[in-house]
Amino acid sequence: MTSSTAGLIVEILLFAIGLYLYLFARGIISFGSDEAKARAEAFRKDNATWMRLMGLALAAVMAMNVFFHVREMMG
Repeated sequence: MTSSTAGLIVEILLFAIGLYLYLFARGIISFGSDEAKARAEAFRKDNATWMRLMGLALAAVMAMNVFFHVREMMG
């Protein structure tokens, strides 16, 4: 595996983390047990604003990085 491929994998993972953070902040992703749901909901309500903004920012930057990285690999 070359460093270019490893870098692309890292960028895709960071994009997925940003997307997950955004979806969690919006309340779209939920958890299994009732106790975990209650704790996650309380945490989400306290921190929803910054998590939504940071998730969007991370996903947007990583999407651009993935796009340019794939374009570089194709050329």
